Amino acid sequence: MKKIVSAIMVSFLIFLSACSSEGSSGGETDSKTLKIGALFPLSGGLALLGEESFRGAELAIEYANKNGGVAGGKQIELVKGDAVDADAAQAEANRLINQENIKTIVGSFSSSIAFAASEVAERSGVLYWELGAVADTVTDRKYKYVLRTNPPASYFSKVHLDFIKEVVTKKLGKELGDIKVAIAHEDSSYGTTIADEASKLAKKEGINIITNQGYSAGTNDLSSVILNIKKAEPDVLIAVSYLNDSVLLARQSEELGLKVPVFIGSGGGHTMTDFKDAMGEKANGILNVDFPQYQINKDFTPGIEEFLKLYKEKYGTEPRSGHSLANFMGMKVALDVIDKVGEIDPDKLKEEALKYTAEAGTTVTGWGVEFDKESGQNQLSKPYVHQWIDGELKTVWPEDVAVEEPQIVNQ
Repeated sequence: MKKIVSAIMVSFLIFLSACSSEGSSGGETDSKTLKIGALFPLSGGLALLGEESFRGAELAIEYANKNGGVAGGKQIELVKGDAVDADAAQAEANRLINQENIKTIVGSFSSSIAFAASEVAERSGVLYWELGAVADTVTDRKYKYVLRTNPPASYFSKVHLDFIKEVVTKKLGKELGDIKVAIAHEDSSYGTTIADEASKLAKKEGINIITNQGYSAGTNDLSSVILNIKKAEPDVLIAVSYLNDSVLLARQSEELGLKVPVFIGSGGGHTMTDFKDAMGEKANGILNVDFPQYQINKDFTPGIEEFLKLYKEKYGTEPRSGHSLANFMGMKVALDVIDKVGEIDPDKLKEEALKYTAEAGTTVTGWGVEFDKESGQNQLSKPYVHQWIDGELKTVWPEDVAVEEPQIVNQ
């Protein structure tokens, strides 16, 4: 009988221990470790910039861990999920939440992935931090458990049109109403959102959009798009592309004799070193609206040189785009908030994030931080205008981040 009682007591104690473990603060493996989920496309068609984005978050975690951790010395463990598409994003988000007991997730580069993963997080009461996807719909839903540190597509569109108003008109010697603008965009939520927002803003500003050409990013022929643009004879072409279609658009434009005085890319392909490597000298002169890049006013982006050093030490190469920098900055904001709260509690983190502020010119991207209380969007993030000049991508506008004036020739 004593043996039976002892066995029952042991079983009961094991059961209590298991319950205690299951009920512990979410995202903790032990008292000195906090777990954060990371959802990025690390394989498949989006892996190029998905991996680059993940590297930024990874570097921020490693930097924090090497410098004492957060919340009184706790180390951060980053638990990865490979979200190759929206379906995988949902599955991986569920796995992180239900199997890994993750209570906060960062991601994701792709708008479709962010949209799907944040749906799962919202239903589960898990705080989702978007560090790189731009579709406005990610934050327009005004979810309780979604925060975004990077600028959305509508901010990109505004910078496009502000640059046309404040710089292009002067360089071309034309009135704003006389400037003819064409848009060519890949037709996923990324390209469509930027193109649609640009069209809406242009109408308000009295800017003439003479043609808006959508296409699949996977196409191998853009000749019809280019010929339609050529026929319209624009002063400005806004192109929203990933890498492969940005190269295809540039090459076929050259072959078909499309010459536009002002060519402005938008994110994605046109800022990557791979674009410059593919186009050689023909990349020179092409402008691009995107996340902060690396030829930039370093007084306005404190810490950027240290980031470049950390990146090269770990990965043995220079960054391929500004996506890693944007994710590094966003991850640091998340870590600052976690440090203040001291634990991974979604409600406490959200409450603290809404009080968190930083002035423009004090972060590694130059962005300020102030989250909108309803949508969770950082209202002080903004894209900048860059240009390929002598084989280097230099920031040219606005003036507080520029290292050179934009080179626009009135043809």
